[in-house]
Amino acid sequence: MSLTVTKVDVWAAEIDDSPGGLAKLLSAVAGAGANLDCVIARRGHSKPGTGVAFLSPVKGAGVRKLAKTEGLAPAGKLTTLRIEGDDEPGLGSRIALAIAATGVNLHGLSAMVMGRKFVAYVSVDQPADATKAVRALKALAAPKKSAGTKRK
Repeated sequence: MSLTVTKVDVWAAEIDDSPGGLAKLLSAVAGAGANLDCVIARRGHSKPGTGVAFLSPVKGAGVRKLAKTEGLAPAGKLTTLRIEGDDEPGLGSRIALAIAATGVNLHGLSAMVMGRKFVAYVSVDQPADATKAVRALKALAAPKKSAGTKRK
């Protein structure tokens, strides 16, 4: 199995939990030339009337400048990995189990399949946790050595 694992910068912003709250933010960054790979947005249950949006990547000086004026900032307390590869039955479970076996607690996971490919974004609390997760994912993707036959 082949997995590509990369660390990605994720930016976050509080948004209004109202019709058009997310659209306003996305329109602004699109107008600055952003080409996003991932958008995750949800309601903020601890603060009624608000939500949170996570965007990746936020690249380019103009896009970053505009993003800051819209309240976006690097989600500095999180380290996020993008995992992509060919989809297989049970792969999500194997990924979660491999990371769990390292003692790393996931902060969040978002994944999807399109055709025969998948992409997942995994967030952890510490850079050291990301290092452990990357090692576990590389081991998961490594070809399995066969027992072979014994020589006589």
